[in-house]
Amino acid sequence: MNMGTPSAATQEHANSAYPWDSFDPTQYVLDNYATLIEDDRQILQMVRDFFISHAPNGAAHGVDVGAGANLYPMMAMLPFCDSVTLFERSRSNVAWLGDQLPDFGPIWDPFWAVLAAKEDSPYGLIDPRVVAGRVRVQPGDLFELERGRWDLGTMFFVAESMSEEMDEFDEALQKFVHALRPGAPFAAAFMAESPGYTVGGIRYPAVSVTVDDVLQSLKPLVEEVTVEPVFSGEVIKPKYKGMILALGRAGAAID
Repeated sequence: MNMGTPSAATQEHANSAYPWDSFDPTQYVLDNYATLIEDDRQILQMVRDFFISHAPNGAAHGVDVGAGANLYPMMAMLPFCDSVTLFERSRSNVAWLGDQLPDFGPIWDPFWAVLAAKEDSPYGLIDPRVVAGRVRVQPGDLFELERGRWDLGTMFFVAESMSEEMDEFDEALQKFVHALRPGAPFAAAFMAESPGYTVGGIRYPAVSVTVDDVLQSLKPLVEEVTVEPVFSGEVIKPKYKGMILALGRAGAAID
């Protein structure tokens, strides 16, 4: 997850108040991805089908903003991209990503299997570990993303999981969408009504958002978008209320 310093963050619970360089990616993966849960399976299927229908045909420059310790958003972009940038602020996450690529561990194979399960799709035509050689890790600040650079984008569990300030949630979404070329397809996922989370004994923040919150924040930024809840009903951790998935196309950036 990409952590940075927004334009006006002085609040006690702002993004800058948390120890992101101490984030434990190994523990985070064990806590969240050691087993493929049904909600992630549904998100993978929905993103896969959206990208098959809407992504550029194999020559895109993709970006996963705030990649953190989650490889499946990157994997979802692989068939459509000549290059993928994993944009990440946390030093510990940057190091973890560098160790994972291109020969990522078998824990991610069930996630790829969902993507490749659809017959006659671009996913079945590639070896993800070979194609992951096109992926590079770029340390950087989400709030300083270059505008209009990428053709395809993902941002998973970042905007709502980096601060307790709704203004920073909105700004993170704006920076993400404006980093894409107008009309570029994107997928963004969020924890629904998250109370915050603990990794390796350190508590990290969250903004409690609903489907309506995500939709209202994205609408001024996009050409089109659908926002849906994703919740199988299985409570995998205390206070868990599922996830939210937004699929759409970026609008033109307006100063």
